[in-house]
Amino acid sequence: MTAAQDSRSPYASADWAGGYRTLEAEQAYVIDAIEGTIPAELTGTLFRNGPGRFERGGVSYKHPFDGDGMISAVRFAGGRAHFQNRFVRTEGFIQESAAGRILSKNVFGTLRPGGFWANAFDFGFKNVANTGVVYHGGRLLALWEAAPPHRLDPASLETFGLDDLAGALCGGKPFAAHPRLDPATGDLISFGVRTGLQTVLYIYRLSPDGGVRVESEHTVPGFAFVHDFALTENYWVFFQNPMALDPLPFVLGFKAAGECLRLAPGEPTRILLIPRNGGPVQTIATEPFFVFHHVNAFEREGRIVVDSIRYEEYITTQEDRDFRQTDFSRLPEGWIWRTQIDPVKGRVEARPLLRRSAEFPQVHPDRVGRPYRFAFAAAVHAEGGNAPLQAIAKLDVETGRAEFHSFAPSGFVSEPIFVPRPDGTAEDDGWLLAMVYDARRDRSDLWILDGRDLTCLTRLGLKHHVPYSLHGTFVPEVFVHF
Repeated sequence: MTAAQDSRSPYASADWAGGYRTLEAEQAYVIDAIEGTIPAELTGTLFRNGPGRFERGGVSYKHPFDGDGMISAVRFAGGRAHFQNRFVRTEGFIQESAAGRILSKNVFGTLRPGGFWANAFDFGFKNVANTGVVYHGGRLLALWEAAPPHRLDPASLETFGLDDLAGALCGGKPFAAHPRLDPATGDLISFGVRTGLQTVLYIYRLSPDGGVRVESEHTVPGFAFVHDFALTENYWVFFQNPMALDPLPFVLGFKAAGECLRLAPGEPTRILLIPRNGGPVQTIATEPFFVFHHVNAFEREGRIVVDSIRYEEYITTQEDRDFRQTDFSRLPEGWIWRTQIDPVKGRVEARPLLRRSAEFPQVHPDRVGRPYRFAFAAAVHAEGGNAPLQAIAKLDVETGRAEFHSFAPSGFVSEPIFVPRPDGTAEDDGWLLAMVYDARRDRSDLWILDGRDLTCLTRLGLKHHVPYSLHGTFVPEVFVHF
């Protein structure tokens, strides 16, 4: 089975924009439109999180990341599949649903209607719970990195409310949207960033039995915008992007905080090496660049190796247009780069591994923090320039060989999730689960690809579109019978 392929102009802007429409309906049903066969060994649940609403009361959100979080669950059992979706009932969602209009100032671009009079000197924000989702130690958590997570029922997706993780997040400590599972211990490692003139960085450890503790706390000089981190055998690794915040437009209510961010001229990217044994933090300055996501990291011959999606500029919306009309030709490309750090000499060497725009990288979960060979990611259809994500990429980091499976011209992909085959021994022996919006049919499909060669094995046709999501996770539990 193959998806649509096209080597010509890969997309129409209106087709891509169709994936940024609100999905009003919350539903649950057995998926009966199936091409191919669901692998018999594939049992568990794919949870995904992303903005599901993009307007309220006839007013469009200015940035897609301001949209209310919606959890999707695709459950697999016995060669069958079941779909479910539900909005996270945050305090802001409940209040705005009742009022039928925007009530809160948002972080990335959406202000309260009424101009600067309605937004000046308002330092609050709406926790939209729209960025990540994780299941660990009996908790299903919807994540948004500037605040505590919301806890959900993994069967019904009902929202229980904010979860302070047994007091570890007392006082509203933030909890990042990009935790990592340490395969050596089974612990979930996450962090939180509280920004200001100085930044406070918290590192959390969640054990498999549900225990939570603040592993360490560090003060970082200056403003820090950190979405992701990497771990190795001996270090937690953070890249502090060289960002500056212009506070005046935010304070006076002309712009949201995210619109006031920019790369700080003349400032380096700072690599923070935090020893896992509790030693002092080492900071190494290097050339300026911006990173949202890391692929993986490991240690080799006394060096720390970190693979990341690297941009030469900070990516934000374009002020002269609606975000659905983004001019991708004006956006920097995000390539996979390898950064090698010598902690003894304080030296950094970097080189690109993949010269094609890509995002949302994945590796085999057993290789997190360890030497690895294969990386998977969402990617653009063609080399050169930025564009919507329309392909799945597989990169052999040892040989440099890259393979792609494209859904162009009308297919647009979200983050692919790699699921190892239960009895597999090879690093790439498993499946990639990818939600793909098909603009021709105005429907989304869940595709199952073979991790060994990116062959499409199965297409699960949904009854509607699913707005582009951000992060997801796969767990072996199903939680419901269907």
